[in-house]
Amino acid sequence: MSFYRNAVWFMKGLQEYTKSGYETAAKHFVPSDLDVNLSGRSFIITGANSGIGKAAAQEIASRGGTIHMVCRDKGRAEAAKAEIIANSKNQVNNAGCMVNQRELTEEGLEKNFATNTLGTYILTTALIPALKKVEDPRVITVSSGGMLTQKLNVDDLQFEKGTFDGTMAYAQNKRQQVILTERWAFQHKEIHFSSMHPGWADTPAVQSSMPSFHAKMQSRLRSEAMGADTVVWLAASAAATQNPSGLFFQDRKPVATHLPLALSRSSPQEEEKLLVELEEFALKFKP
Repeated sequence: MSFYRNAVWFMKGLQEYTKSGYETAAKHFVPSDLDVNLSGRSFIITGANSGIGKAAAQEIASRGGTIHMVCRDKGRAEAAKAEIIANSKNQVNNAGCMVNQRELTEEGLEKNFATNTLGTYILTTALIPALKKVEDPRVITVSSGGMLTQKLNVDDLQFEKGTFDGTMAYAQNKRQQVILTERWAFQHKEIHFSSMHPGWADTPAVQSSMPSFHAKMQSRLRSEAMGADTVVWLAASAAATQNPSGLFFQDRKPVATHLPLALSRSSPQEEEKLLVELEEFALKFKP
């Protein structure tokens, strides 16, 4: 089944996730959707110092939005902040702060899980009370189409069993993010949640974590701006919230979260177990 999912996903990616896939989809975009003034609105963007996060920050700032950058490297964040301010003439507030081998954080957590899943969970749940107090609150999670190759596995969240595969771990985390988005949408009706796939974009992260893929596909990869387009659309346009909360988007359209005949659907019990275990982890790190 894993071979089937990977094969179907890759063929789908060649058609839809590339630069030409974006250009085909963009023919159906409504340009006026992003003719918006975001003055007075604040946006927290994690990973905003490079790649898709930086491109999204630039687009939102250029429309008047105030960006709060959440980054791991303070030096790179400051450089990105200066560039975004220079280009947009808008304020940016910065809080500085795919691993292919199994590595642990100082807290003893597997790094992919800690960054992609647990970090997303802790930050989002911490912000939910504040989000409920503002007008038009939205949460957008940048997932990946790679999650289509994975069925939720709640029995090995930190990849302690078997041979470690960084690409598989990343895809599993991205499946977890989509499920979290769906569950949050059900639990918190006042907030519009969405997850999305940016396509195969030419970013520093792809270059460093998938060098072979990048070398083979470089001419066909999307630009960072193309990858960020749906993030910006989901964050800024009125059209985005005409869709139900909790959906998974690709090129401004909601798309299926499972491949045909892939047997990748999880049970409600498995999804509930994911939430329970994440909350148990989160309680160890919440102030």
